[in-house]
Amino acid sequence: MGENDLAAAVRTGYAFTGPALELGALVTGPGCDPTARVRIPLSMVNRHGLVAGATGTGKTKTLQGLAEQLSAAGVPVFLADIKGDLSGMAAPGTPNDKVTQRATEIGYEWAPSSYPVEFFALGGHGKGVPVRATITSFGPTLLARVLGLNDVQESSLGLVFHYADKHALPLLDLADLRAVIQHLTSPDGAAELAELGGLSKATAGVILRELIAFADQGADDFFGETEFDTRDFLRTTPDGKGVVSILELPNLQNQPELFATFLMWFLADLFQDLPEVGDVDQPNLVFFFDEAHLLFRDASKDFLRAITQTVRLIRSKGVGIFFVTQTPKDVPSDVLAQLGNRVQHALRAYTPEDAKALKATVSTFPKSGYDLEEVLTQLGTGEAIITVLSERGAPTPVAWTRLPPPRSLMAQVDASIADAIVAASPLLARYGPRVDRQSAYEMLLAKVAVPPPATPAPAPSRPSAPHSAPRSAPPSEDSFLEKALKNPTVRNTLKSAAISAGREIVRSIFGTARRRR
Repeated sequence: MGENDLAAAVRTGYAFTGPALELGALVTGPGCDPTARVRIPLSMVNRHGLVAGATGTGKTKTLQGLAEQLSAAGVPVFLADIKGDLSGMAAPGTPNDKVTQRATEIGYEWAPSSYPVEFFALGGHGKGVPVRATITSFGPTLLARVLGLNDVQESSLGLVFHYADKHALPLLDLADLRAVIQHLTSPDGAAELAELGGLSKATAGVILRELIAFADQGADDFFGETEFDTRDFLRTTPDGKGVVSILELPNLQNQPELFATFLMWFLADLFQDLPEVGDVDQPNLVFFFDEAHLLFRDASKDFLRAITQTVRLIRSKGVGIFFVTQTPKDVPSDVLAQLGNRVQHALRAYTPEDAKALKATVSTFPKSGYDLEEVLTQLGTGEAIITVLSERGAPTPVAWTRLPPPRSLMAQVDASIADAIVAASPLLARYGPRVDRQSAYEMLLAKVAVPPPATPAPAPSRPSAPHSAPRSAPPSEDSFLEKALKNPTVRNTLKSAAISAGREIVRSIFGTARRRR
């Protein structure tokens, strides 16, 4: 196909009637054809997408440019900021010769602009509004993934959650979970689980050891209250712009699976909470899942199945997901099949593994007039091979595209600006303070008066995990439960609570749960 024929095909294939995001202009020889514009319909963004490419090829700037346009169109955006570069969206960009030249080449009207940004940090690690989750809402499937449990251990962990749900025992933090596991390996707890197969002490020991190691990594700061309501990511400003929620991940290299799994929790929680909306003119939220390979690495079949189902179904909730990674090979084929919009930056072929990844990438694109094995190694920084879904849902022609420069700052924002944004956030008062309300044990103590021992003795304090906030010191778990569960009044109370819990607890595909809002 000649350049004129290719340009004509791109003009026709990307001539959408509704609102669209500008992805750039067709590369023709050394320059561009500004009349052959490459775009993605706003109504197709919730059909999900993939942004891939080797390190240093421009993936982060592509994310920034897409997020800017989505925000301007009134669509809230979630970004995981791996390197801290995306914080620059809070400040207008700086004009320079390179920006001017790039904008002129592709016929793009560039003007510096800032965007409404909120900064978040997992458990308060980093700069931003703290994001926390309770153990109950995180669920056994995601927790087993983080802990690296095998199938048998994951099943046993699910049994622990089932017991806690049934007896209305809120699992708020790691200390709560450890205490319930310890109880279920005691004589009274083992008897209660006998009809369900029980929890072996060996398996419980493995889980407890993993929980201790998990806490030593700082996980206690991530679990607890006030729990973040993920619907707070779906916000717009009074003038109609979508708020860009940027989650800082400063220690990704130390805890990659934890961060990737937390991002999956966000999606699972949104899937559980949002209503069905079907096909929409524009998405309710676009979620960029950076370093996506971390989510899939060494994942079990059941976990991958749950991810695939979430990605497939969350589109009908109005949520679009863009996975960001180095090659399509990093994403399982069942998930890749759901990603209708592709932005593929340059790949390298320095090793035999690189060559295999290149061939695999080429095979994921529709037939085109390009020799993609050659072109993908020749792309310059800020260039990509693109195909998206048209307004009819059909793939558009494959186009070698030069992308526009972001309008906001292409660097980290000044620390004083970030501090001011966090301090002014309307969410800080709600999520900033760490709350340590009564757990199930304290709640049962308040409901049922257990006769004190004849000889008063100091009550042993409840085991607390490293770094956790101070907790009130109830009687030890075994001594309290041994007495309480033998009390007929307590048993009736638990039976009533179990019925109530059955009405209030809803578990999703991943086994995540949250009290009905």
